[in-house]
Amino acid sequence: MTLKEKIRKDFKKILKEKKEIEISTLRMLNAAILNREKKKRYKLSKEKPNLKEKDLEKESQLTDEEIIEVIFSEVKKRKEAIVEFKKGERMDLVEKEKREMEILKKYLPGLLSEEEIKRLAEEIIEEIGAINIKDIGRVMGVLMPKVKGKAEGGLVSKIVKELLGP
Repeated sequence: MTLKEKIRKDFKKILKEKKEIEISTLRMLNAAILNREKKKRYKLSKEKPNLKEKDLEKESQLTDEEIIEVIFSEVKKRKEAIVEFKKGERMDLVEKEKREMEILKKYLPGLLSEEEIKRLAEEIIEEIGAINIKDIGRVMGVLMPKVKGKAEGGLVSKIVKELLGP
């Protein structure tokens, strides 16, 4: 079962159970996935203008990795919203965003721990011979594809900056 199928199956289940916060969160997630598929379809239609509609639709379906990117994006939005709602002292909205974030995180694969990210970063730094903060772009360029869908970019960047130091 693909991740998209699992999300749809869970959505149908919670619709029957009438769990409002889960319904709205998964409805939003399904919409985000659909929007990403539409973008992909549009891009494909420009790159391959002679593709038939059926083939275009088939090729524009998101892979599990792409869906994980969408989920990460939605989780990031929730984190940013939590910060803003805390500034505005809207604790009711902070709690709502936290619940939505927890629902979304159920669909993410096991995330790498900080130690695992640090170990991978150290290996790459040694491998490419990075010596200072100026090499961060090269390190991130090699590291991010290896941790894609398994770690948040902000955390990876923070760890690499710490390792490369001032």
